[in-house]
Amino acid sequence: MPSRRYFMQQTALGGAGLLLAPLAGLHSCAPGTGRGHISGSMHGANHATGHLLRDPARLPAPTRTEVVEVLIVGGGVAGLAARRELERQGLRPEQILLVELDEQPGGNSRAGRSAVSAYPWGAHYLPVPDVRNHALLTFLREAGVITGFDAASGLPVYNEYHLCHDPEERLFIRGHWQTGLVPELGVPAAEKEQIARFFRLIDELRQTVGQDGRDAFRIPVQESSGDAQFRRLDDVSFAAYLDEQGFISPHLRWYLDYSCRDDYGASAAQVSAWAGLHYFASRKGHAHNAGSADVLTWPQGNGFLAEQLRQQARSPLRPDTVAYALHDRPTGLAVDCYHVPSRRTTRVEARRVIMATPLFITERLLAGLPPAAHRTLPCHRAPWVVVNLTVPGLPQGPGQPLSWDNVLYGAQSVGYVDAGHQRLSLSDAAPRVVTWYLPLSAPDPATARRQAYQTSYDEWVRRTLAELETAHPGLTPLVERADVWVWGHGMVAPTPGFVWGAARAAAAQPWQQKLFLAHTDLSGISLFEEGFYQGIRAAREVLAASGVVLA
Repeated sequence: MPSRRYFMQQTALGGAGLLLAPLAGLHSCAPGTGRGHISGSMHGANHATGHLLRDPARLPAPTRTEVVEVLIVGGGVAGLAARRELERQGLRPEQILLVELDEQPGGNSRAGRSAVSAYPWGAHYLPVPDVRNHALLTFLREAGVITGFDAASGLPVYNEYHLCHDPEERLFIRGHWQTGLVPELGVPAAEKEQIARFFRLIDELRQTVGQDGRDAFRIPVQESSGDAQFRRLDDVSFAAYLDEQGFISPHLRWYLDYSCRDDYGASAAQVSAWAGLHYFASRKGHAHNAGSADVLTWPQGNGFLAEQLRQQARSPLRPDTVAYALHDRPTGLAVDCYHVPSRRTTRVEARRVIMATPLFITERLLAGLPPAAHRTLPCHRAPWVVVNLTVPGLPQGPGQPLSWDNVLYGAQSVGYVDAGHQRLSLSDAAPRVVTWYLPLSAPDPATARRQAYQTSYDEWVRRTLAELETAHPGLTPLVERADVWVWGHGMVAPTPGFVWGAARAAAAQPWQQKLFLAHTDLSGISLFEEGFYQGIRAAREVLAASGVVLA
């Protein structure tokens, strides 16, 4: 069964409001370690900007005022989707402004590029969507990912370049690369039966419909059934549910734990049973030339999708701009926005504001508004580390050749993807970039976050190579460059009680028809599809409040 790496949908702040941004200069590994030849960029906490955000009083007063109909704060997937939807429904580009604190939009779907290849900094693929997700299919059609619809079946036809090419995935287990990520090599027959029983359960749940006529598990989350028999699964951990159901196979439990860490940044013991089952049972994509197991991917990962969202709207998008205070006004909200390069503050007067930021940031920004406007929703946010290695080739062991997704059984990481996979190179020895992902799935995310920020560039490279050397002996001398990004708050994890708890629904409610919210925190699951849905939902709430009839 394919891995699902829906990873991180919004640029995060580190520590107590520390911006994640590239640190100045080139970083190098320690000489005499065997890594001394390796250098690259280190992305982490920008303390100077972070201190300004912690003390907004130090920022300059506004020197100019700008008036717009809608201000969007946050340029991740949700913010970009809201911007696009507002224009699609008739607002003029000059009526909309999006401000983004980073130097480029995209949030956790950002991408980078080297002389060898584009590569992802976070999320790197999209499963073939459910055909009922009409808004998402329309976007993909406009992006050229869908080329048309089959005349006989009506199913979408996907551009073959965007569909992940074979070989798609492999697992390094017992010194051998096997096809697929579910353990098979050396797995006892009794455990194989448990694994088969689990996937029979998933097949059943994938087709199960509640008494309300809704699928038990569906993307977006809000379209899932409200039946108590399903929602009560949100009250217990996935690990406890598996124990209760007799799924105790060590190989199966490793795979399910890997899946949760891969998708949520948290272990099976940390996420709810509903979320653990949703990971598998919500995949219902179908196409003329693809099925539910197929995925769409690009060298730059979901940076491709973020860029397409940006291009499909024309309203101003202002990067390097920190929104730091909101003020209530009779006709809307005033938002103070500090432009980092020019060191100037603009007060943006907006009739309506969409906050497309993680809720822990949103809480800070709403501090100046009346208590009824506040949106408190504590979230479990695990840190992540992403390392992009530029190599002339990868030493390969026996078994399945280099694939798009490559995972090591029992490893701390969730493996690496080959950014050059879609170029259809006939040789594994061609220069390439591989992207390695490490969720720091500690019981206490705050402690893990502090430790992550205190870890040096050399140490992250050492840890990366120490793991990869077990499957690729002799890799270290070949590495030409290593680029590291520490995501302090990564993404929301669907801990027990979070997805279907009352607090999540309350946090999504608009305030005074002035303030609207859009972020994957409001779904409880950090997927591209959820960020896209949340952006469209908030945009349509804005339009309804403005009396606009939706198309």
